[in-house]
Amino acid sequence: MSLTVEILHSKSLKPLFNVQVNSSDSISHVKKAIHSQKSKLYPDRQMLKSDTRGKALKDEEKVADLNKDSDSGKVRLYFKDLGPQVGWTTVFLTEYAGPLFIYLIFYLRPSIIYSNSNAKYLNVTHLACACWVFHYAKRLLETVFVHRFSHATMPIKNIFKNSLYYWGFAAYVAYYNNHPLFTPPLFGSLQIYIGLFSFLLNELGNFSIHLAFRDLRPPGSKVRKIPLPNSNPFTILFNFVSCPNYTYEIGSWISFSIMTQSLPAALFTLAGAYQMIVWALGKHRNYRKEFEKYPRSRRAIIPFFL
Repeated sequence: MSLTVEILHSKSLKPLFNVQVNSSDSISHVKKAIHSQKSKLYPDRQMLKSDTRGKALKDEEKVADLNKDSDSGKVRLYFKDLGPQVGWTTVFLTEYAGPLFIYLIFYLRPSIIYSNSNAKYLNVTHLACACWVFHYAKRLLETVFVHRFSHATMPIKNIFKNSLYYWGFAAYVAYYNNHPLFTPPLFGSLQIYIGLFSFLLNELGNFSIHLAFRDLRPPGSKVRKIPLPNSNPFTILFNFVSCPNYTYEIGSWISFSIMTQSLPAALFTLAGAYQMIVWALGKHRNYRKEFEKYPRSRRAIIPFFL
């Protein structure tokens, strides 16, 4: 059976499009029909809602399951233009490649940055560079080979905002850590190697969680399941928090800050922790709404606390 879908602007309520679809068609078909009428509005750029204050409709939802307008008999949807989009893989590669190469410029070419470029690096300076490069190289490889994204794109403006954050902090931390006047941590080698060992453990934990998340979603699908521990001991943290990847990530940067005793690194850790806590709280709320049997004892990011 054919249905008429009336598309209105989500804020002004101005009529924008009328499209004809079959009752068995999905929201994805509606987006393609809009795209056929206005070529710049490709599907990833569109957000459709059944109510102006409601949540965005998923592409797989059926048009027939939506409420019809009682007067016109049409299905009425509300449209928002999300603006030009860019693929998540491109975003992450840009965000993570920048910090890696920026840090290496400070480390490998100090004569470009500092007037006193003949000072010898401390052991902790070499270790800090190795840890920084390891972290962002891991992120780049995970982006290409591990992550499976539920959404194909994000607004292109976000790539500039996110890159400014990552690239700016990379320069700030690298300038301090590679400076000729950089001093070793207060407790010397003990503090350095405790920080290094903790950093590597948290990085391994973070990688283990990313693998567990990947295995929850078959390739090419948008399946969502309750994340649970598997045979990898690092995934035990799923018993306590919804976003252990963020828990391990914050742990890595706390460890890096301890190892280097670096104020810029500590500020980077605080800024990143704040953002990850916000993300984790949002994801935790969504899990509890989406899954009726979601474990109620879990916290969002910090076991037993938050």
